[in-house]
Amino acid sequence: MKFRWFIVFMLFLACIISYLDRVALSVAAPLIAKEFNLDPAHLGIVFSAFFVGYALFCFVGGYAADRFGARRVLIAAISVWSIFCCLTAVASGLLSLLVIRVIFGAGEGPLATCTNKIISRWFDRKEQTTAVGFANSGLQLGAALAGPVIGLMAVRWGWRIPFVVIGAVGLLWALMWTIFSSDQPEGNRWIRGAGKLPASEKSPGDATEALPNRPLMAYLKSPTILATSLAGFGYAYILYFFLSWFPSYLMMERHLSLSSMSIANMIPWGLGFIGIASGGFISDLIFRWTGNALRARKIVIVGGLLVAAACVALAGVADSVGAAVALMAVTVFFMNLTLSGYWAIILDTVEPGRMGGVGGFVHFLANTAGILAPILTGFLVQWTKVFTSAFILSGGIALAGALAVAFFVRAPRASPGSAGKESAAANALLQN
Repeated sequence: MKFRWFIVFMLFLACIISYLDRVALSVAAPLIAKEFNLDPAHLGIVFSAFFVGYALFCFVGGYAADRFGARRVLIAAISVWSIFCCLTAVASGLLSLLVIRVIFGAGEGPLATCTNKIISRWFDRKEQTTAVGFANSGLQLGAALAGPVIGLMAVRWGWRIPFVVIGAVGLLWALMWTIFSSDQPEGNRWIRGAGKLPASEKSPGDATEALPNRPLMAYLKSPTILATSLAGFGYAYILYFFLSWFPSYLMMERHLSLSSMSIANMIPWGLGFIGIASGGFISDLIFRWTGNALRARKIVIVGGLLVAAACVALAGVADSVGAAVALMAVTVFFMNLTLSGYWAIILDTVEPGRMGGVGGFVHFLANTAGILAPILTGFLVQWTKVFTSAFILSGGIALAGALAVAFFVRAPRASPGSAGKESAAANALLQN
Protein backbone atom coordinates (compact mmCIF):
# COMPACT_ATOMS: atom_id res chain seq x y z
CA MET A 1 0.00 0.00 0.00
CA LYS A 2 1.30 3.46 -0.90
CA PHE A 3 2.17 5.42 2.22
CA ARG A 4 -0.20 8.25 1.29
CA TRP A 5 -3.13 5.86 1.76
CA PHE A 6 -1.74 4.95 5.17
CA ILE A 7 -1.93 8.66 6.05
CA VAL A 8 -5.57 8.70 4.88
CA PHE A 9 -6.23 5.57 6.95
CA MET A 10 -4.84 7.33 10.03
CA LEU A 11 -7.14 10.29 9.35
CA PHE A 12 -10.01 7.82 8.90
CA LEU A 13 -9.27 6.43 12.38
CA ALA A 14 -9.14 9.96 13.82
CA CYS A 15 -12.60 10.61 12.40
CA ILE A 16 -13.93 7.38 13.94
CA ILE A 17 -12.56 8.41 17.34
CA SER A 18 -13.94 11.95 17.05
CA TYR A 19 -17.49 10.72 16.52
CA LEU A 20 -17.25 7.98 19.12
CA ASP A 21 -16.33 10.80 21.51
CA ARG A 22 -18.98 13.17 20.23
CA VAL A 23 -21.93 10.76 20.01
CA ALA A 24 -21.14 9.27 23.41
CA LEU A 25 -23.00 12.12 25.13
CA SER A 26 -26.05 11.72 22.91
CA VAL A 27 -26.27 7.98 23.63
CA ALA A 28 -25.74 8.50 27.36
CA ALA A 29 -27.99 11.60 27.47
CA PRO A 30 -31.07 9.90 29.00
CA LEU A 31 -28.91 8.57 31.87
CA ILE A 32 -27.11 11.89 32.36
CA ALA A 33 -30.38 13.85 32.25
CA LYS A 34 -31.85 11.59 34.91
CA GLU A 35 -28.83 11.89 37.22
CA PHE A 36 -28.50 15.69 36.86
CA ASN A 37 -32.27 16.41 36.61
CA LEU A 38 -32.04 18.03 33.17
CA ASP A 39 -35.20 18.80 31.17
CA PRO A 40 -35.15 18.83 27.31
CA ALA A 41 -34.34 22.55 27.14
CA HIS A 42 -31.32 22.19 29.48
CA LEU A 43 -30.21 19.06 27.64
CA GLY A 44 -30.30 21.02 24.38
CA ILE A 45 -28.01 23.64 25.93
CA VAL A 46 -25.56 20.90 26.97
CA PHE A 47 -25.54 19.52 23.43
CA SER A 48 -24.95 23.01 22.01
CA ALA A 49 -22.10 23.82 24.40
CA PHE A 50 -19.82 21.49 22.45
CA PHE A 51 -20.39 23.51 19.29
CA VAL A 52 -19.59 26.87 20.87
CA GLY A 53 -15.97 25.75 21.13
CA TYR A 54 -16.12 23.59 18.02
CA ALA A 55 -17.41 26.22 15.57
CA LEU A 56 -14.95 28.87 16.77
CA PHE A 57 -11.96 26.55 16.54
CA CYS A 58 -12.94 25.34 13.09
CA PHE A 59 -11.73 28.74 11.91
CA VAL A 60 -8.95 29.20 14.48
CA GLY A 61 -7.63 25.70 13.77
CA GLY A 62 -7.72 26.23 10.01
CA TYR A 63 -5.85 29.52 10.31
CA ALA A 64 -3.31 27.86 12.62
CA ALA A 65 -2.84 25.02 10.11
CA ASP A 66 -1.78 27.57 7.47
CA ARG A 67 0.64 29.19 9.93
CA PHE A 68 2.11 26.21 11.80
CA GLY A 69 1.31 23.13 9.74
CA ALA A 70 -1.73 20.85 9.84
CA ARG A 71 0.18 17.94 11.39
CA ARG A 72 1.18 19.84 14.55
CA VAL A 73 -2.24 21.43 14.93
CA LEU A 74 -3.89 18.02 14.67
CA ILE A 75 -1.63 16.52 17.35
CA ALA A 76 -2.57 19.31 19.76
CA ALA A 77 -6.26 19.15 18.84
CA ILE A 78 -6.81 15.43 19.37
CA SER A 79 -4.79 15.51 22.62
CA VAL A 80 -7.02 18.29 24.00
CA TRP A 81 -10.30 16.68 22.98
CA SER A 82 -9.24 13.26 24.30
CA ILE A 83 -8.28 14.69 27.69
CA PHE A 84 -11.60 16.51 28.01
CA CYS A 85 -13.49 13.46 26.82
CA CYS A 86 -11.98 11.65 29.82
CA LEU A 87 -12.86 14.58 32.10
CA THR A 88 -16.53 14.23 31.14
CA ALA A 89 -16.55 11.29 33.55
CA VAL A 90 -15.90 13.63 36.51
CA ALA A 91 -18.68 16.11 35.69
CA SER A 92 -20.82 16.76 38.76
CA GLY A 93 -23.64 18.85 37.32
CA LEU A 94 -24.81 21.18 34.59
CA LEU A 95 -22.10 23.86 34.99
CA SER A 96 -19.13 21.49 34.95
CA LEU A 97 -20.63 19.59 32.03
CA LEU A 98 -20.99 22.84 30.04
CA VAL A 99 -17.37 23.92 30.65
CA ILE A 100 -16.00 20.49 29.71
CA ARG A 101 -18.09 20.33 26.54
CA VAL A 102 -16.99 23.79 25.32
CA ILE A 103 -13.28 22.91 25.63
CA PHE A 104 -13.88 19.41 24.27
CA GLY A 105 -15.53 20.99 21.21
CA ALA A 106 -12.63 23.41 20.74
CA GLY A 107 -10.29 20.43 20.54
CA GLU A 108 -12.34 18.77 17.80
CA GLY A 109 -12.73 21.96 15.75
CA PRO A 110 -9.52 21.77 13.64
CA LEU A 111 -9.91 18.11 12.56
CA ALA A 112 -11.79 18.51 9.28
CA THR A 113 -9.77 21.46 7.98
CA CYS A 114 -6.46 19.80 8.89
CA THR A 115 -7.60 16.60 7.17
CA ASN A 116 -8.44 18.55 4.01
CA LYS A 117 -5.15 20.44 4.03
CA ILE A 118 -3.02 17.32 4.56
CA ILE A 119 -4.79 15.48 1.74
CA SER A 120 -4.24 18.45 -0.58
CA ARG A 121 -0.47 18.01 -0.09
CA TRP A 122 -0.44 14.21 -0.50
CA PHE A 123 -2.85 13.68 -3.43
CA ASP A 124 -3.32 14.78 -7.01
CA ARG A 125 -6.39 16.92 -7.69
CA LYS A 126 -8.35 14.13 -9.42
CA GLU A 127 -7.99 11.87 -6.37
CA GLN A 128 -8.37 14.42 -3.60
CA THR A 129 -12.13 14.19 -3.16
CA THR A 130 -11.99 10.39 -3.08
CA ALA A 131 -9.36 10.58 -0.33
CA VAL A 132 -11.37 13.21 1.59
CA GLY A 133 -14.46 11.01 1.31
CA PHE A 134 -12.67 7.93 2.60
CA ALA A 135 -11.12 9.81 5.53
CA ASN A 136 -14.40 11.46 6.51
CA SER A 137 -16.37 8.22 6.22
CA GLY A 138 -14.82 7.41 9.60
CA LEU A 139 -17.13 10.02 11.10
CA GLN A 140 -20.23 8.00 10.31
CA LEU A 141 -18.61 4.69 11.17
CA GLY A 142 -17.68 6.12 14.57
CA ALA A 143 -21.26 7.29 15.05
CA ALA A 144 -22.60 3.86 14.01
CA LEU A 145 -20.31 2.13 16.50
CA ALA A 146 -21.12 4.62 19.27
CA GLY A 147 -24.67 3.33 19.76
CA PRO A 148 -23.86 -0.28 20.66
CA VAL A 149 -20.40 0.40 22.14
CA ILE A 150 -21.42 3.30 24.41
CA GLY A 151 -24.86 1.87 25.12
CA LEU A 152 -23.57 -1.53 26.23
CA MET A 153 -20.73 -0.05 28.31
CA ALA A 154 -23.15 2.41 29.93
CA VAL A 155 -25.61 -0.37 30.80
CA ARG A 156 -22.84 -2.57 32.20
CA TRP A 157 -20.56 -0.06 33.98
CA GLY A 158 -22.43 3.25 34.06
CA TRP A 159 -22.32 6.25 31.72
CA ARG A 160 -18.94 7.61 32.93
CA ILE A 161 -16.67 4.71 31.93
CA PRO A 162 -17.15 5.00 28.11
CA PHE A 163 -15.77 8.56 28.15
CA VAL A 164 -12.56 7.45 29.86
CA VAL A 165 -12.04 4.50 27.52
CA ILE A 166 -12.58 6.47 24.31
CA GLY A 167 -10.46 9.39 25.54
CA ALA A 168 -7.57 6.99 26.15
CA VAL A 169 -7.90 5.63 22.60
CA GLY A 170 -7.64 9.21 21.27
CA LEU A 171 -4.40 9.84 23.16
CA LEU A 172 -2.96 6.62 21.71
CA TRP A 173 -3.85 7.85 18.21
CA ALA A 174 -2.09 11.17 18.87
CA LEU A 175 1.09 9.27 19.78
CA MET A 176 0.91 7.18 16.59
CA TRP A 177 0.27 10.28 14.45
CA THR A 178 3.29 12.01 16.00
CA ILE A 179 5.49 9.06 15.00
CA PHE A 180 4.27 8.35 11.45
CA SER A 181 2.82 11.55 9.94
CA SER A 182 4.08 14.59 8.06
CA ASP A 183 2.48 17.56 6.33
CA GLN A 184 3.64 16.34 2.91
CA PRO A 185 5.49 13.33 1.44
CA GLU A 186 8.86 15.07 1.13
CA GLY A 187 9.01 15.60 4.88
CA ASN A 188 8.12 12.04 5.90
CA ARG A 189 11.07 10.15 7.43
CA TRP A 190 9.45 6.74 6.87
CA ILE A 191 9.37 7.26 3.10
CA ARG A 192 12.84 8.83 3.01
CA GLY A 193 14.20 6.00 5.14
CA ALA A 194 13.20 3.51 2.45
CA GLY A 195 15.49 5.21 -0.08
CA LYS A 196 14.63 7.48 -3.00
CA LEU A 197 11.16 9.01 -2.76
CA PRO A 198 8.90 7.12 -5.22
CA ALA A 199 7.19 9.27 -7.86
CA SER A 200 3.80 8.05 -6.59
CA GLU A 201 4.56 9.47 -3.14
CA LYS A 202 5.74 12.92 -4.21
CA SER A 203 3.61 15.91 -3.32
CA PRO A 204 1.33 17.00 -6.20
CA GLY A 205 2.48 20.56 -5.61
CA ASP A 206 5.73 22.19 -4.65
CA ALA A 207 7.56 20.71 -1.69
CA THR A 208 7.30 24.03 0.08
CA GLU A 209 4.10 26.03 0.23
CA ALA A 210 4.24 29.36 -1.59
CA LEU A 211 3.16 32.57 0.05
CA PRO A 212 -0.52 33.33 -0.69
CA ASN A 213 -1.28 35.62 -3.63
CA ARG A 214 -4.62 36.87 -2.30
CA PRO A 215 -5.76 38.18 1.11
CA LEU A 216 -7.95 35.86 3.14
CA MET A 217 -10.86 38.32 3.21
CA ALA A 218 -11.07 38.30 -0.59
CA TYR A 219 -12.03 34.63 -0.42
CA LEU A 220 -14.34 34.94 2.58
CA LYS A 221 -16.68 37.44 0.91
CA SER A 222 -16.92 35.48 -2.37
CA PRO A 223 -20.49 34.31 -3.24
CA THR A 224 -19.06 30.86 -4.02
CA ILE A 225 -17.61 30.48 -0.52
CA LEU A 226 -20.66 31.98 1.20
CA ALA A 227 -23.06 29.73 -0.73
CA THR A 228 -20.91 26.70 0.06
CA SER A 229 -21.03 27.71 3.72
CA LEU A 230 -24.83 27.93 3.65
CA ALA A 231 -25.09 24.50 2.05
CA GLY A 232 -22.70 23.17 4.69
CA PHE A 233 -24.96 24.73 7.32
CA GLY A 234 -27.94 22.86 5.84
CA TYR A 235 -25.99 19.61 5.95
CA ALA A 236 -24.76 20.28 9.48
CA TYR A 237 -28.20 21.26 10.81
CA ILE A 238 -29.61 17.84 9.92
CA LEU A 239 -26.45 16.16 11.16
CA TYR A 240 -26.48 17.81 14.58
CA PHE A 241 -30.22 17.52 15.02
CA PHE A 242 -29.83 13.82 14.33
CA LEU A 243 -26.62 13.37 16.31
CA SER A 244 -27.87 15.21 19.39
CA TRP A 245 -31.55 14.29 19.53
CA PHE A 246 -32.34 11.15 17.53
CA PRO A 247 -31.36 8.75 20.37
CA SER A 248 -33.54 10.74 22.79
CA TYR A 249 -36.36 10.86 20.21
CA LEU A 250 -36.33 7.06 19.95
CA MET A 251 -36.53 6.74 23.73
CA MET A 252 -38.80 9.69 24.60
CA GLU A 253 -41.31 9.59 21.72
CA ARG A 254 -40.98 6.03 20.40
CA HIS A 255 -40.43 4.48 23.86
CA LEU A 256 -37.50 2.23 22.95
CA SER A 257 -35.21 0.87 25.65
CA LEU A 258 -31.57 1.99 25.81
CA SER A 259 -30.35 -1.26 24.24
CA SER A 260 -33.00 -1.20 21.46
CA MET A 261 -32.31 2.48 20.78
CA SER A 262 -28.57 1.76 20.45
CA ILE A 263 -29.22 -0.80 17.72
CA ALA A 264 -31.83 1.32 15.88
CA ASN A 265 -29.55 4.37 15.99
CA MET A 266 -26.79 2.34 14.34
CA ILE A 267 -28.72 1.80 11.06
CA PRO A 268 -28.71 5.40 9.71
CA TRP A 269 -25.07 5.93 10.68
CA GLY A 270 -24.12 2.74 8.83
CA LEU A 271 -25.68 4.11 5.64
CA GLY A 272 -24.03 7.47 6.33
CA PHE A 273 -20.64 5.72 6.31
CA ILE A 274 -21.39 4.37 2.82
CA GLY A 275 -22.67 7.82 1.75
CA ILE A 276 -19.51 9.70 2.70
CA ALA A 277 -17.18 7.07 1.25
CA SER A 278 -19.07 6.92 -2.06
CA GLY A 279 -19.80 10.66 -2.32
CA GLY A 280 -16.16 11.59 -2.88
CA PHE A 281 -15.70 8.79 -5.41
CA ILE A 282 -18.88 9.76 -7.31
CA SER A 283 -17.86 13.43 -7.37
CA ASP A 284 -14.39 12.62 -8.76
CA LEU A 285 -15.93 10.19 -11.27
CA ILE A 286 -18.29 12.89 -12.61
CA PHE A 287 -15.31 15.27 -12.72
CA ARG A 288 -13.32 12.79 -14.83
CA TRP A 289 -16.31 12.24 -17.15
CA THR A 290 -17.19 15.90 -17.64
CA GLY A 291 -13.85 17.62 -17.13
CA ASN A 292 -15.73 20.22 -15.03
CA ALA A 293 -14.87 19.99 -11.34
CA LEU A 294 -17.38 22.54 -10.06
CA ARG A 295 -20.27 21.02 -11.99
CA ALA A 296 -19.45 17.61 -10.51
CA ARG A 297 -19.50 19.03 -6.97
CA LYS A 298 -22.79 20.89 -7.58
CA ILE A 299 -24.58 17.82 -8.95
CA VAL A 300 -23.73 15.79 -5.86
CA ILE A 301 -24.40 18.58 -3.34
CA VAL A 302 -27.71 19.82 -4.77
CA GLY A 303 -29.10 16.35 -5.49
CA GLY A 304 -28.06 14.95 -2.12
CA LEU A 305 -29.43 17.86 -0.07
CA LEU A 306 -32.77 17.86 -1.91
CA VAL A 307 -33.38 14.18 -1.17
CA ALA A 308 -32.20 14.59 2.43
CA ALA A 309 -34.49 17.61 2.97
CA ALA A 310 -37.57 15.69 1.76
CA CYS A 311 -36.83 12.55 3.77
CA VAL A 312 -36.06 14.26 7.09
CA ALA A 313 -39.32 16.22 6.88
CA LEU A 314 -41.26 13.01 6.13
CA ALA A 315 -39.55 11.25 9.05
CA GLY A 316 -41.17 13.78 11.38
CA VAL A 317 -44.66 12.61 10.40
CA ALA A 318 -43.88 8.87 10.08
CA ASP A 319 -46.51 6.67 11.73
CA SER A 320 -44.14 3.97 13.02
CA VAL A 321 -40.67 3.69 14.49
CA GLY A 322 -39.59 1.52 11.55
CA ALA A 323 -40.66 4.14 9.01
CA ALA A 324 -38.95 6.92 10.98
CA VAL A 325 -35.67 4.99 11.20
CA ALA A 326 -35.84 4.06 7.49
CA LEU A 327 -36.46 7.65 6.41
CA MET A 328 -33.68 8.94 8.63
CA ALA A 329 -31.36 6.29 7.19
CA VAL A 330 -32.10 7.59 3.67
CA THR A 331 -31.64 11.16 4.93
CA VAL A 332 -28.26 10.42 6.48
CA PHE A 333 -27.08 8.56 3.36
CA PHE A 334 -27.92 11.37 0.93
CA MET A 335 -26.78 14.24 3.12
CA ASN A 336 -23.44 12.48 3.56
CA LEU A 337 -23.04 12.07 -0.18
CA THR A 338 -22.55 15.85 -0.16
CA LEU A 339 -19.87 16.17 2.54
CA SER A 340 -16.80 15.74 0.36
CA GLY A 341 -18.24 18.24 -2.13
CA TYR A 342 -17.90 21.22 0.22
CA TRP A 343 -14.22 20.46 0.80
CA ALA A 344 -13.74 19.74 -2.92
CA ILE A 345 -14.96 23.23 -3.85
CA ILE A 346 -12.30 24.64 -1.52
CA LEU A 347 -9.62 22.33 -2.94
CA ASP A 348 -10.60 23.32 -6.49
CA THR A 349 -10.73 27.10 -6.01
CA VAL A 350 -8.42 28.16 -3.17
CA GLU A 351 -4.64 28.46 -3.30
CA PRO A 352 -2.77 26.18 -0.84
CA GLY A 353 -1.57 29.01 1.41
CA ARG A 354 -5.18 30.04 2.13
CA MET A 355 -6.77 26.60 2.21
CA GLY A 356 -6.72 26.27 5.99
CA GLY A 357 -8.19 29.71 6.64
CA VAL A 358 -10.91 29.44 3.99
CA GLY A 359 -11.74 25.85 4.92
CA GLY A 360 -11.89 26.83 8.57
CA PHE A 361 -14.21 29.74 7.78
CA VAL A 362 -16.61 27.52 5.79
CA HIS A 363 -16.48 24.91 8.53
CA PHE A 364 -17.08 27.58 11.20
CA LEU A 365 -20.20 28.96 9.50
CA ALA A 366 -21.54 25.47 8.79
CA ASN A 367 -21.02 24.34 12.35
CA THR A 368 -22.87 27.21 13.95
CA ALA A 369 -25.70 24.78 13.14
CA GLY A 370 -24.31 22.69 15.96
CA ILE A 371 -25.08 25.54 18.36
CA LEU A 372 -28.55 26.25 16.98
CA ALA A 373 -29.94 22.79 16.14
CA PRO A 374 -29.73 21.23 19.63
CA ILE A 375 -31.08 24.33 21.40
CA LEU A 376 -33.92 24.96 18.94
CA THR A 377 -34.88 21.30 19.03
CA GLY A 378 -34.85 21.28 22.83
CA PHE A 379 -37.15 24.29 23.06
CA LEU A 380 -39.44 23.04 20.28
CA VAL A 381 -39.84 19.69 22.06
CA GLN A 382 -40.35 21.45 25.39
CA TRP A 383 -43.02 23.67 23.82
CA THR A 384 -44.86 21.20 21.55
CA LYS A 385 -44.17 17.95 23.46
CA VAL A 386 -43.38 16.23 20.12
CA PHE A 387 -40.49 16.25 17.61
CA THR A 388 -42.48 16.86 14.38
CA SER A 389 -41.69 20.57 13.95
CA ALA A 390 -37.97 19.93 14.59
CA PHE A 391 -37.82 17.41 11.73
CA ILE A 392 -39.62 19.76 9.33
CA LEU A 393 -37.38 22.71 10.24
CA SER A 394 -34.31 20.58 9.48
CA GLY A 395 -35.66 19.79 6.02
CA GLY A 396 -36.38 23.45 5.25
CA ILE A 397 -32.85 24.54 6.16
CA ALA A 398 -31.31 21.80 3.99
CA LEU A 399 -33.52 22.91 1.08
CA ALA A 400 -32.20 26.47 1.43
CA GLY A 401 -28.63 25.15 1.29
CA ALA A 402 -29.32 23.19 -1.90
CA LEU A 403 -30.78 26.27 -3.59
CA ALA A 404 -27.80 28.39 -2.54
CA VAL A 405 -25.35 26.06 -4.27
CA ALA A 406 -27.59 25.70 -7.34
CA PHE A 407 -27.80 29.47 -7.92
CA PHE A 408 -24.69 31.07 -6.39
CA VAL A 409 -21.82 28.60 -6.89
CA ARG A 410 -20.81 29.47 -10.42
CA ALA A 411 -18.31 27.99 -12.84
CA PRO A 412 -14.87 29.65 -12.48
CA ARG A 413 -13.68 32.05 -15.15
CA ALA A 414 -9.90 32.13 -15.37
CA SER A 415 -8.51 35.63 -15.42
CA PRO A 416 -6.09 36.62 -18.21
CA GLY A 417 -2.43 36.38 -17.33
CA SER A 418 -2.79 34.45 -14.07
CA ALA A 419 0.18 32.24 -13.35
CA GLY A 420 -0.21 28.66 -12.22
CA LYS A 421 -3.19 26.51 -11.33
CA GLU A 422 -3.66 27.91 -7.85
CA SER A 423 -3.42 31.54 -9.00
CA ALA A 424 -5.88 30.92 -11.84
CA ALA A 425 -8.31 29.25 -9.50
CA ALA A 426 -8.00 32.06 -6.98
CA ASN A 427 -8.65 34.76 -9.57
CA ALA A 428 -11.57 32.79 -10.99
CA LEU A 429 -13.14 32.46 -7.57
CA LEU A 430 -12.77 36.15 -6.76
CA GLN A 431 -14.59 37.08 -9.99
CA ASN A 432 -17.63 35.00 -8.99
